[in-house]
Amino acid sequence: MRIRAAAPAELPLLQDIERAAGEPFRSLGMAAIADDDPLPLDVLEAYRCEGRAWVAVDAADRPVAYLLADTVDGSAHIEQVSVHPDAARRGVGRQLIEHLAAAAREQGLTALTLTTFAEVPWNAPYYTRLGFRPLADSDPALTAGLRAISRAEAAHGLSVWPRVCMRREVEDFGEVDDSQEAEDFQDVGEAREFGEVQELPGVGEVQAAP
Repeated sequence: MRIRAAAPAELPLLQDIERAAGEPFRSLGMAAIADDDPLPLDVLEAYRCEGRAWVAVDAADRPVAYLLADTVDGSAHIEQVSVHPDAARRGVGRQLIEHLAAAAREQGLTALTLTTFAEVPWNAPYYTRLGFRPLADSDPALTAGLRAISRAEAAHGLSVWPRVCMRREVEDFGEVDDSQEAEDFQDVGEAREFGEVQELPGVGEVQAAP
């Protein structure tokens, strides 16, 4: 699976991926998540223009997954990562996250962070397998920016289901157990303009690890 920057014409496809990735939430009684509108095209275009939107593409160069990132309080923050269910359980989400880790390392950032659903099998448990750790309320790594994102998510209604902030040090990447192939479908992040948000330039096209 190849990872590259998203192209302008592909943004509607990213919306389709997000819709498809939301459908499995229905089986958990989370229809509101499945029904949530995908990110608007202008928001996706902003991420693309700033070099903070990557896609995983199939053999026909068609996106099957994507990742959006911000910089929040000195860490690369995964704003959104969605994998089409047809491409799940192939390590695609892991490859996108590893690509972001490489970009973060190049920019001198020391960690990746995210917010996610604590009890959805393809959310927090999946990220735990990738080496992310949950941040307790007393953890110094739970920065003001992450707290602001959590408050915004609660205001959006996401706190109906348990949420958690998670972090992984960039230097730890490359130590993931490749036998862990369980794939996430979607991680939902609704807050985008909180904390120290800066551009995270892309690192160019790379060939992802098999």
